[in-house]
Amino acid sequence: LSAQATGQAAKSARTVVIAGVPDGLLHNDVMSDILVIHFQKLKNNGGDVEEVIYPTTRKGVAYVTFEDQEVAESVLKKDEHQLKDVRLPRHYLLEVTRYCENVFSSVTSVLNMSVFKDQFVLEDLLEEFKKKSTALSFGPLQSNGHISVQGSFPAIKLLRDFLLLKAKSLPEENKREESKSHQRPRRRLQQHRLTQETSNFIHDADREKQVVVLDTDVYCYMKCFFSRTFLVHDVVISDTTDGDITTVCIENAGSRSDAGQVLRVKKKIENESRKLHNALRKERICFEKHTRDEKRRYKWVCESLKPHYPYVLIIPYDTHIDVIGNSSQIFEFVREM
Repeated sequence: LSAQATGQAAKSARTVVIAGVPDGLLHNDVMSDILVIHFQKLKNNGGDVEEVIYPTTRKGVAYVTFEDQEVAESVLKKDEHQLKDVRLPRHYLLEVTRYCENVFSSVTSVLNMSVFKDQFVLEDLLEEFKKKSTALSFGPLQSNGHISVQGSFPAIKLLRDFLLLKAKSLPEENKREESKSHQRPRRRLQQHRLTQETSNFIHDADREKQVVVLDTDVYCYMKCFFSRTFLVHDVVISDTTDGDITTVCIENAGSRSDAGQVLRVKKKIENESRKLHNALRKERICFEKHTRDEKRRYKWVCESLKPHYPYVLIIPYDTHIDVIGNSSQIFEFVREM
């Protein structure tokens, strides 16, 4: 999975988003061929095309992947792309923007590996981590067993799962020590005892509880556009946001509630968040040297554009504005803004 993520990141650097493709005029295969021809021409700063994805979930939008990243960069530099072909009734102006594969802020977490020191050579264990998690960056191993890890949220979760499997092989006294340890990440993963993390299941008198850890951006998007996911009869859903990580707690409303309902809701939230994490992109507009009036104007413009982009989430902060949506929408939004 880590190798696949690395390959996907490299592919995204060779991919551009094409908006303004004339929709419904020709068969989709024909339109794809026209796009290939256009972006292979040297006069369009083009080159060898590896793949064209058309149609997509957004009307008039295509994704073009080149064999060479330099070609993608060259295509982006061209001032204007006019789609011309004898099979088209006229010329069409295309909007070409950079494809953004992984724009969510990376997770930075400090792992406490001291729990493994009596069973493994920590340096060897670290090398095993690096081989299995090539999409992550590891800092130096400290004398107290702590190490800083940085990478995407899904990659951190994969490492967590791997650590849990390792921890399950430890003697019981080591497990108890691990349950007392905790991480202190800048982008914090909420910590629970090992038995909770392993099963994500807790018995609390007559109640049942499930815990899901989500990227805060994904969670905010879900709450805004998929609110029904969190409105379930006989189930109480609460959340705790700590920076870029949100922990969602799902539990029965009472002793007579359906015992399987909590698990079903958990699975639904996980499935929705997984789809959104793969589909959503985020663009951050920073206020580095802006005056108060300039910041106010940015926020006013964002509000005025909202009705034209109903599926773009805008989150204003004092220092920046986050724009979250699919790749083509956020690029169009930011460009128009």
